[in-house]
Amino acid sequence: MRTAFNYPAALLFSFAVALVFPCPLRASDPVSIQQILEDPQIYHLRRVTMQGTVRDVTSLDPYKLPNETICYGAYLFRLEEEEATIPIAVLGFCGKPVVKDPDVEDGDHVEVSATIQAPSHGGYYLSFQGLKVVTEQEGVVQAVADRILPVIE
Repeated sequence: MRTAFNYPAALLFSFAVALVFPCPLRASDPVSIQQILEDPQIYHLRRVTMQGTVRDVTSLDPYKLPNETICYGAYLFRLEEEEATIPIAVLGFCGKPVVKDPDVEDGDHVEVSATIQAPSHGGYYLSFQGLKVVTEQEGVVQAVADRILPVIE
């Protein structure tokens, strides 16, 4: 018997695995944000390293996953590189209430290791209203950070 693939569940599972078992692998060279935005489907659910300047850091209210687990300490920011920017989500901690300020400030120059999300429909992304489902009309490309390091010049 063949079962249907549950894309939302698989995506949430990948988030959980990334949070519990962070991958120590590191991409050798940063990928440009412009390159990701030009053809996001190539990078969908792939881990990349990007560099840029932090803009518009916004802390999020606690949000609820579809399994009713509440997550705390999440925040969003834009990573800017020359003329291109990409939204970055930091998922926070799920299950245990915690008060935590974002790890970055506006203007910081950072290296971000993240998983690119470019779902055309039916996927999830983290928004200012919490976890949202992508509709076909939305072209959401977002990176979910698992490591942020300062770039020392």
